[in-house]
Amino acid sequence: MLAALVLRRLSPYRWHVLAIVVLQLIQVGATLLLPTLNAGIVDDGLVAGNSAVVLELGGRMLALAFVQVLAAVSATYLGAVVAMRIGRRLRQELFEKIHALPAQEAERFGPASLVVRTTNDVLQVQTTVVLVFGMLVAAPVMGVGGVVLAVEQDGTLAWLVFAIIPVLMVIMLRIVRRLVPLYRQGQGLVDRINTVIREQILGVMVIRAFVRRSFERRRFAAANGALTANNLRSARIVAAMLPLVMIVVNLSSVAVVWLGGLRIVDGRMELGALTAFTAYIMQILLAIMMVMYVLSAAPRAEVSAERIAEVLNAQDDRREPPVPEPAQVPAGNRHGRHSAAEAQTGPGPALRFDDVSFAFPGAEACVLEGISFEARPGTTTAIIGSTGSGKSTLLRLVPRLLEPSGGRITLGGQDTAAMPLEVLRRSIAAVPQRTWLFDGTVAENLRISLPTADDARLWDALEAAQAASFVAALPDGIDTVLAQGGGLSGGQKQRLCIARALLRPASAYLFDDSFSALDALTESRIFAALGERLASAAVLMVAQRVRSIESADRILVVDNGRIVGSGTHAELLAGSRHYQEIVSSQLDSAGTP
Repeated sequence: MLAALVLRRLSPYRWHVLAIVVLQLIQVGATLLLPTLNAGIVDDGLVAGNSAVVLELGGRMLALAFVQVLAAVSATYLGAVVAMRIGRRLRQELFEKIHALPAQEAERFGPASLVVRTTNDVLQVQTTVVLVFGMLVAAPVMGVGGVVLAVEQDGTLAWLVFAIIPVLMVIMLRIVRRLVPLYRQGQGLVDRINTVIREQILGVMVIRAFVRRSFERRRFAAANGALTANNLRSARIVAAMLPLVMIVVNLSSVAVVWLGGLRIVDGRMELGALTAFTAYIMQILLAIMMVMYVLSAAPRAEVSAERIAEVLNAQDDRREPPVPEPAQVPAGNRHGRHSAAEAQTGPGPALRFDDVSFAFPGAEACVLEGISFEARPGTTTAIIGSTGSGKSTLLRLVPRLLEPSGGRITLGGQDTAAMPLEVLRRSIAAVPQRTWLFDGTVAENLRISLPTADDARLWDALEAAQAASFVAALPDGIDTVLAQGGGLSGGQKQRLCIARALLRPASAYLFDDSFSALDALTESRIFAALGERLASAAVLMVAQRVRSIESADRILVVDNGRIVGSGTHAELLAGSRHYQEIVSSQLDSAGTP
């Protein structure tokens, strides 16, 4: 998997790879020639007392050493460049894939795992690619060349080489086989500890409020301890590799010097040849050690490559038609305000559900079943029901964050399944249940929905969302920098998110419990502004409080994934038992008889 993942992304850098191979060959060639020249200095210069030969061969060795260093530095630099660019491309592909994944697939991986795959796993692949370009290209050439030149120096001693190589290969294979499962488990444990940390950071207020710090410490300690134990086991195996290899290397060096010394005494070998043979033995062993070092890192990279490929190969069963040029928004104008005349000439019902059902993959029962209703332009359709009844899931079906399991959803008369996602989502403005602001200024957060909006448009949207007063009081107004998550109160965040949605001209506006943190006066003012600004758009609103939806044109009561009541507030109050229970429970909780 690692090889396939990298090779598919090497084509733009084929000339870089060719240059790396050539430079590595030059480096290895120079490295292999140095012991032969050194043997010549010993035999023909020092032993013979010929200083001219020493100077001549010494000069050649100096030039070769310079070439070797230059080639090694250049190859290492190019290898690092290619590896970094492959890492950058993998991160970009993962980022784009994650954003394109259906919500079901993204939730299957989980946010923590997707973060680890985009960062840590890509880093493992990137690091191994650096090692491959720096070592694995040169190692085979150095090993084979060392064997050939060692045999040329003395064929009798060459049997030591062929005895050592299998021993080192057995050590290497046994180590790699033990590392693979440990590394696979280790990456899963990284996911786990990332999940725990993420939950504890996001839920820090809950942890403090319910005095759960001791429990969370133990939970983190358990995840941290499991990862530490896994890393220690793999580190011990890797640490054992070097001593084992050095034992073999040192024993082989002793054997070479001992047997070579006997051959020199017998006159069957020159002193320089023994020096060169020893150098070649060390080069052969160095080549094997380089391969072992790369292969000890490869299992972790292989596991990471599998995890990356799992995301990149995740199937998207959504049919994605081509985006028309220019892409058209089904309804709405380009100024954020919609007139009643536009609503009357709109293309039929703005939003329609026809017998829609939805079930998560592998679930035994549907979350939604038999959902049918129309939300016409210029009307507000509210959805209310108990927690877990499927209200938010219903809203997520409109922009195809989730795909219906059955039935049909149309927007402006067009089947949303047949619309390009870009066009569909440009036709919708939404305020999700969890209000989220990004790093940047207030203006930058608002312009997420409409990048071309000028300051006047921003202030207009803030005014409609009842956010202009507190934004004006900020140190730099709309240019005030917000921390991630906003650094604001819950009500202020909701109002900014509502303003952001109001900036976008759209066919449908989705509000998922977007007024829960607002007081009654602010909420009523926002509803009045919505009625004026969104007269040509369908408004679909999920709410928990009856007070928020009393003025809606239509209220849908959802229970256990089904619509069990539909009508105005007065109609439901008179004829819907489920709605009456909701109203009664809220009146009782408010202390009102």
